[in-house]
Amino acid sequence: MTDNCGHLRGIFVDETRVAAFNALPQPASSRLIDFDEAIVLPGTILRTYFLIVKGTKPWVTMDVGLYPLPYGDRPDYAPVEVVGTQRGLGFPQAGIYNAAVDITRFIGNRGVEVIGATMRKTIEIS
Repeated sequence: MTDNCGHLRGIFVDETRVAAFNALPQPASSRLIDFDEAIVLPGTILRTYFLIVKGTKPWVTMDVGLYPLPYGDRPDYAPVEVVGTQRGLGFPQAGIYNAAVDITRFIGNRGVEVIGATMRKTIEIS
């Protein structure tokens, strides 16, 4: 469970560990991709939330995922990247995607920020 002190299930995530993660090499098969719509919906259990993102991916054979970024101090808006990954040979034809992720443990002080290739959207969660 995340608390306001940067702890995740008893493991302290400090800025040094985040910097070490950010220094790792980046994959050639994955890219940030843009989105058309991003919304947060409450779950059926009290104080649970899901981020749902819709858009058009550049390759129909690409898998799209939503990935919360690691952070040390809890930000106002926790960053979540929209990532397209091409596995093996692909078909470079655009296609529609829908992606969802449980963000209950990854909400910043005020909400989340969805990050695409050329755009960002902040979503307030109260």
